[in-house]
Amino acid sequence: MLYPAELWVPGDALLAGPFGGRKTFSALRQFFVPILERCAGGAIGIERMQMTYRANPSRLVVAFLLVTGGCTTPRSAEFPSLLPRAIESRSDAEPVAPVMIVETEPATDATLVDLEKAIDTAAKTFDAAADDADRNAKAAQGDAVGSDRWIAAQTALGQLDGLRATTSSAITDLDELALTRAAAGKPDYPAIATLRQKAQAALQKQAARIQEIQARLKPA
Repeated sequence: MLYPAELWVPGDALLAGPFGGRKTFSALRQFFVPILERCAGGAIGIERMQMTYRANPSRLVVAFLLVTGGCTTPRSAEFPSLLPRAIESRSDAEPVAPVMIVETEPATDATLVDLEKAIDTAAKTFDAAADDADRNAKAAQGDAVGSDRWIAAQTALGQLDGLRATTSSAITDLDELALTRAAAGKPDYPAIATLRQKAQAALQKQAARIQEIQARLKPA
């Protein structure tokens, strides 16, 4: 059996083709021998290929490449790991805030009942007064500033401003109640926030109605 180091080809054998030019095959043997020595398991196959393709050096070169291709050292260490990275297992979800159960406070509830009654009463009174003010404004529409009907409409608008102030005062009382609880370290009281939203909506509705009526009169 011939070992890789003992392979030989007549020195006058010439190789042409993809390598270009005219080079002796002995030079190719010097190139492939170190590779073949690292792949002792392919020695028998190489000997057979030499016997089979001795007459065709170019085919022997191709066979050498096919046999020795599997003799290279694995290079898996150069590739990155496919395991999940630490940052990929991190959760970006917002932490869930604990739900605080607020106990009922009779004193606070009583205050809220009184404030809600004041807000509802002011709203009803405002709506009735706004209808009267609107009729006066329509009657004075186009009248000169300072005329009797113009003055009557302006007086009705002044009454609307007073009723709207009642609603605004209730909102102030609700804000002070919430601030007092916060200063005492108590949690938010949901009923306070709910009533304040109701009062704020009523206040905005009243302000819009006053502007609508005021637009019918000539500015002073």
